[in-house]
Amino acid sequence: MLFRDSAAAVAAECHSGALFFRLTEQFVHVHGHKPSPSEVRSWERSIPVLASALNDAGLGQVEVLLEYGLPLNSKRADAILAGVHPDTGLPSYVVVELKQWSSAEPDDDDPSLCRIDSYARAVLNPVDQVRGYCEYLISFNGTLAEHPERVHGAAYLHNATEFGVDGLFEAEQDQHGQLFIGARRGEFISYLRTKLGPESGAVAADELVDGKIGPSKQLMAVAAQEVRDREQFVLLDEQQIAYRTVLNAVRRAKQSDHKEIVIVTGGPGTGKSVIALSLLGELYRQGTTALHATGSSSFTTTMRKVAGARKREVKDLFKYFNSFMTADRNSLDVLICDEAHRIRETSANRYTPASNRTGKAQIEELIDAARVPVFLLDEHQVVRPGEMGTVVEIKEAAAKKGLECRVVQLDSQFRCGGSDAYLRWVVRLLGLEPGGPVVWEPDDKMQLTVADSPQEMEAFLDNVRYQGYSARMSAGYCWKWTKKVPPGQGLPADVVIGGWERPWNVFGDRSVGGAPPAALWATDPAGFGQVGCVYTAQGFEYDWSGVIIGPDLVWRGDRWITDRSASKDPVFKKSTSDADVDRLIRNTYKVLLTRGMIGTVVYSTDPETREKLRALAAGSSAFASV
Repeated sequence: MLFRDSAAAVAAECHSGALFFRLTEQFVHVHGHKPSPSEVRSWERSIPVLASALNDAGLGQVEVLLEYGLPLNSKRADAILAGVHPDTGLPSYVVVELKQWSSAEPDDDDPSLCRIDSYARAVLNPVDQVRGYCEYLISFNGTLAEHPERVHGAAYLHNATEFGVDGLFEAEQDQHGQLFIGARRGEFISYLRTKLGPESGAVAADELVDGKIGPSKQLMAVAAQEVRDREQFVLLDEQQIAYRTVLNAVRRAKQSDHKEIVIVTGGPGTGKSVIALSLLGELYRQGTTALHATGSSSFTTTMRKVAGARKREVKDLFKYFNSFMTADRNSLDVLICDEAHRIRETSANRYTPASNRTGKAQIEELIDAARVPVFLLDEHQVVRPGEMGTVVEIKEAAAKKGLECRVVQLDSQFRCGGSDAYLRWVVRLLGLEPGGPVVWEPDDKMQLTVADSPQEMEAFLDNVRYQGYSARMSAGYCWKWTKKVPPGQGLPADVVIGGWERPWNVFGDRSVGGAPPAALWATDPAGFGQVGCVYTAQGFEYDWSGVIIGPDLVWRGDRWITDRSASKDPVFKKSTSDADVDRLIRNTYKVLLTRGMIGTVVYSTDPETREKLRALAAGSSAFASV
């Protein structure tokens, strides 16, 4: 959160103008950059209105928590009001979403979405937005999980008239989502009095802030229930918009023999695969013909194993991008293409029968296979030459067929504990954004430390595993990889750093000496002890991530130097340009450095690079805290 104080104090800070300076200062500290001018304007126009309503309601001692960060997530609630319930005397909380809108109307297709003049695309109805925040907080904050009845949600459109937003009241309202407008300010004040008493809310706020944060619902751990039984994930804001955009496209396709494409794009951890699973579960329950496809053997194999453990038909929902070479046109209602940045130029390879060689591009095959093809992608996770799934390429393929594309951009992220600051630190570290590396400033979401040796890194990770956390070690592809292991033998220790030797993860789909097959390295507890590569780690997450930066990326003087001769990755051919190798190696380390949910331990085989990393991570030590 950016600021906490009583409603009376907030009002006084607003009046003096000091509050907005303090919010800006704290925002820079937490997020590593200045807030946008529009965000500052929204603070200046909305927070005084909320403070005024609270004080007019006689609730000056209620605690106001401004820009409250949702746990394990980069999203922020505008305000959470903490106080004492006037009837029960127990802690009571109101999550408030503030909007400056003067007019808005529900989307023609879906009342949970709405249209306002300043946005080109539909946005989530504020009632559904605040409801999502309430449900998410109940799922992840122990204080609220034990007492969900204490949480209430309100959207306050303080500039709105009844005429301007009347249609928004069509959305379902309940305890977690109530809509109020400035033209009926008295109703909002009365509502606040029914949820909060005049007593100090400091103790209730302390309980909320100190509430135990529950672990992120790991994607694989709940996949079975997600696709077989019911919704397991709470989708927020743009995630909900993406989800509804697809469902609305499916409805249109059924009603009018219509075909359209939906593209969902976002960085690591923005919830693309969660959206994919939620969609698959909902479509599966509706009886809509839908399949999930990826270009990742690890991801697809794991989904088949976990989600389809007891039902063969569930296992069959998970396919590969190259499974649709001979599919009939529009044979599916929906094809969900997860990790679409791994689309290849063609599905054919040297083993493809001549009868299946259609000559079509893989992207064209995927579009043709369903009435509603859905592409979920992150253009900055391309780590192999020949991967080509980008928004531009999908749009171009759609345009050739005269098809409409709807694009939804995801902004919030859930990976790395929801720490935007850590993700920015990683991309600046690797030179994937301008400005050069910066010193890591520890936040309360993500931990970072630099190990002096691989032994130290492994010992630390083994210790956190003993405490019940998941952990994995991964490395750049800088050591030879023994692909064939004779029957009865264990994995050879290919990764050798001084006196430390460990095997790569298994190559192939069979376990070796107790080590799981490659596709299950990231999710099977027996995967600890082997070193994973980017191809087995990509698409997965674990609590703690140990990353070995090999000699293919070293710091010299004031810059990174990539050494393609140090890479053993067989996908790099002589024809792969130095520029492409440089980009792909940096992208590889970005993927590896963003797998951890709680923390990352990084080690470099190069002394000068270790010194640079130590300087950048100065003052941050996970070894001392876990």
